[in-house]
Amino acid sequence: MKDFKVLKFLDRFEGFFEKIGVDYCIMRKILQVKFIMDGRRVPTAIGNSSKKKSKDENNFIKSLWVYGLIGIIMIPLVCFGKNFMFQMSFVFGILMFMIMTSLISDFSSVLLDIRDKNIIGSKPVNSKTLSMAKTIHVLIYMFFITISISGLALITSLITNGILFFIIFLFEIILMDLFIVVITALLYLFILKFFDGEKLKDMINYIQIILSITIAVGYQLIGRLFNFVNLNIIFTPKWWQYFIVPMWFGAPFEMLLHRNYNIYFIIFSVLVIVVPMISIIVYIKLIPVFERNLQKLNDNSKKAKGENKKFLNILSKIVCTNKQERIFFRFASDMMKNEREFKLKVYPSLGFSLIFPFIFMLNDLKDKGWSGIASSKMYLNIYFCALLLPTAVMMIKYSGKYKGAWIYKIIPNKDVSSIFKGTLKAFIVRLLLPVYSIEAVIFMAIFGVKIFPDLILVFLNIMLFTVMCFKVTKKALPFSEEFGVSQGSEGLIVIPLMIILGVLALIHYNYTSVHYGVYVFSVIMLVVNIVLWKKAFNIDLEKISN
Repeated sequence: MKDFKVLKFLDRFEGFFEKIGVDYCIMRKILQVKFIMDGRRVPTAIGNSSKKKSKDENNFIKSLWVYGLIGIIMIPLVCFGKNFMFQMSFVFGILMFMIMTSLISDFSSVLLDIRDKNIIGSKPVNSKTLSMAKTIHVLIYMFFITISISGLALITSLITNGILFFIIFLFEIILMDLFIVVITALLYLFILKFFDGEKLKDMINYIQIILSITIAVGYQLIGRLFNFVNLNIIFTPKWWQYFIVPMWFGAPFEMLLHRNYNIYFIIFSVLVIVVPMISIIVYIKLIPVFERNLQKLNDNSKKAKGENKKFLNILSKIVCTNKQERIFFRFASDMMKNEREFKLKVYPSLGFSLIFPFIFMLNDLKDKGWSGIASSKMYLNIYFCALLLPTAVMMIKYSGKYKGAWIYKIIPNKDVSSIFKGTLKAFIVRLLLPVYSIEAVIFMAIFGVKIFPDLILVFLNIMLFTVMCFKVTKKALPFSEEFGVSQGSEGLIVIPLMIILGVLALIHYNYTSVHYGVYVFSVIMLVVNIVLWKKAFNIDLEKISN
């Protein structure tokens, strides 16, 4: 069995693991098997590789260059200027945003995996060893992601700011990863303590949406903690800043490199060490409790309240044009409701779609005020709610129950347009429409009822954008492929799709300056949607690989 360099590195800490009650030899074997199997997994960041994989190939490792490209944006923050409190708070805000997003989208399913317990639990392996293997597994990959994002910034910091800056930066990165993974696990433990079965699964998805929103808002908040006066950045300490975690990571640079021993900086610096360490100790103590409560994910004895099937049937008759389309509308609705892994992948995007349209208004709120914003055309920010579309359309083809896709082979009608249309309409009704409706109501409260025609036009453009996302992404029958297994690389397609969405918003913006322009454009888009929704899904079933 192949050995791994990271396991040889872990061997140096064998004594530590033994002291905390972990059987290191067994944990090492578990990790070794997991790393071999990880060659099959593909991270959300880039989609999937189109090349045939060798038996030792790990697509995750090959994908790290994408994270490296993202990390380029941190280089100017590290090397330009000497206001380390501002610069490094921003750097760690970006890092925490990226790492937490990766953890939610790619690794929550690992933390919440109960298959290990079912398979290995029957062997003489204690729960602490099993849970520690799971945590180390996640931590190693999170560290790879972190180094890929921050690697160029780390090298730049060594060249421009010296060895001490570099050491502080690297040490805090390690603490940050430990803190993020452990706090996430403790949060899940808290939920597991009070909820059972299906209720718990729904709660976890809601928590992920809240986490996504919190991360996005927190990232925006960091820049507003500082005042810019004559190009000088002034930090004004407030007691509530103790709860802004990226501030903790910025303080040690200011304190150790600039010898600024402000009481706030001292407390921030203490928090950056003490809080992660305490959280690690608490987690280690609660590992057995976490593993016991994790079994509640198997508990379906308390059935969740069933959705109003009568209402769903009525809704399907309104939005679907034929019987077969209605059947797959209801089928896809049930899958999106009950497919836990699908929700783990897609629901975080709902959080970003909810908050992004409002984030960009915050930049002008301080200067223009609410009256200034209300008289502007910033209601077009609602286009940002379509951010979830590319990811969701790509994910619709995946399912944890993909082996049931044989049912498609026995359907009498080989024209699959009804399957795709019914599935996409279910996605629009179940996920997109609630988000859009909430934001539309809030935007009308801010900008007035006068924007209602614009909101209709936005929705028509989003319907067109949905078809475009479908046409560009790889075709596969809904819920017919295993998560992490694909024959085409799709992740980078998101970039041109976002450009297309921006073009639609720009055309809308130009039409707002034309008398009755919004109404004319709406009629045009209505006709275009009717034509495309009839023609775009005519695909031969024989050309689709399951």
